Amino acid sequence: MTQTENGSWDRLQALKSTVGAAQLRDLLADDPERAERMLVEGAGVTLDFSRQRVDSQVLQALLALVDERGVLQRRDAMFAGEKINVTEDRSVLHIALRLPREASLVVDGTDVVPEVHKVLDRMGAFSDRVRSGEWVGHTGKRIRNVVNIGIGGSDLGPVMAYLALQDYSDRDMVFRFVSNVDGTDIVEAIRDLDPAETLFIVASKTFTTLETMTNASAARDWVRQGLGDDADVAKHFVAVSTNAEKVAEFGIDTDNMFGFWEWVGGRYSMDSAIGLSTMISVGPDGFHDMLAGFHAMDEHFRTAPPAENLPLLMGLLSVWNRDFLDCPTVAVLPYDQYLSRFPAYLQQLTMESNGKRVKLDGSPVDSQTGPIYWGEPGTNGQHSFYQLIHQGTSVIPCDVLFFNEPLNKMGDQHDLLIANALAQAAVFALGRTEDEVRADGAPEKLVPHKVMPGNRPCSVITVQKLTPFALGALVALYEHTVFTAGAVWGIDSFDQWGVELGKAMAVGLAPQLISGDPAPAGQDAATSAAVARYRAARGR
Repeated sequence: MTQTENGSWDRLQALKSTVGAAQLRDLLADDPERAERMLVEGAGVTLDFSRQRVDSQVLQALLALVDERGVLQRRDAMFAGEKINVTEDRSVLHIALRLPREASLVVDGTDVVPEVHKVLDRMGAFSDRVRSGEWVGHTGKRIRNVVNIGIGGSDLGPVMAYLALQDYSDRDMVFRFVSNVDGTDIVEAIRDLDPAETLFIVASKTFTTLETMTNASAARDWVRQGLGDDADVAKHFVAVSTNAEKVAEFGIDTDNMFGFWEWVGGRYSMDSAIGLSTMISVGPDGFHDMLAGFHAMDEHFRTAPPAENLPLLMGLLSVWNRDFLDCPTVAVLPYDQYLSRFPAYLQQLTMESNGKRVKLDGSPVDSQTGPIYWGEPGTNGQHSFYQLIHQGTSVIPCDVLFFNEPLNKMGDQHDLLIANALAQAAVFALGRTEDEVRADGAPEKLVPHKVMPGNRPCSVITVQKLTPFALGALVALYEHTVFTAGAVWGIDSFDQWGVELGKAMAVGLAPQLISGDPAPAGQDAATSAAVARYRAARGR
């Protein structure tokens, strides 16, 4: 069944021209109880979607779409360990990474939960050794610096989590993150560090990822240059990988290799061994608190009725805004400096998952998919791109996120921060009319310049306090939001073939740039010309 043959999809198309075209100013004024009815809570997270351009008719049609598209069946299949990643014939079991020790989840005849906790226990023991000073480097000095080397999900999750939970971090230690194959990234990360006190975590499932292994080799050279060619580099490197042979070949003791499984996708891996730097930073107890937050949201998604289910509702609103209100982007606006990398983390989570043009069966999609996610913390964004949101020609839905309690109490600053968050949400929805501008005394020639159309869809997401538990719940909220939208669109949210071709081509181009190797047959003229110009510019 295509979307165009779907009864609820057709119903939503009809509602697009009525409810979708209505003004939020009117929807809010005509329904005094709207703000209470469009408020749901789960796992300590509250979602207020009263500023979304929906009413009860739209919500009913969206919820009916859940049944017609088999969203709940696909959800249950994921939680049961079925191979819902059809193009790679894999289960999708990031939810197993946060199951409690006493739980059980059997996949292909094996209970995966004991294996998950075996790795967590090894991570915990190692983290305690590093944090206590028991683990020492080649010269006998304790480790004070931890550098995570990875890319994609092996970097975005750890760096986002470190910054988000910095208030809980061991402040006697330095944490750095390297991902870009641009040499500047690793040079700046290690410039002021002592190799005798530095531990590198090399995170690569295959231990062949070009960017990661290039940076890891540079780090190994730096350690040897600083400590001597005969230095025991194994005391300064651990691996997060599944390829023991390559890990050993690099010079890392495989006893210090922390594994994970093929059913853990990179962008869903921050709560696996990929989160080793997070565990060292906040300690095993803090990491397990984060896992508990993930699990709480998992259980909410799995058991809450659809009309009260946060990820389900957010996923449906994403479909409504993308396909029926023609909004191609979403701005994520966390009003908390600790979440400075949260929008960047969501970019990979959402866009790598749902940036697809064919359905599960390989046929072309017949709807829009995968909105573009972006954003910055408030209030910084207010002095940057909010102008376009308020008065530009594109309608951009926004997620405004804040915490009721601050981690750092500085006078009234948190109250001022939240005042800005709520004010922006109100202006997104209500805007400012010509009459209101005139009533404020604006000269007539400035009236059109000061009008704000409003009617920008906005969700306000609140949590009591930023804790490891809260971070886990928020990440899981967006994971399942992405899942819901992908299930409605009928796409595979868990493969990422689009990232492979460019990487493979780069491997072929490098010898041309470095050694002047001939171009392969079929290379396009523009690329060949660019290679020639680059070699000339480098004097080759």
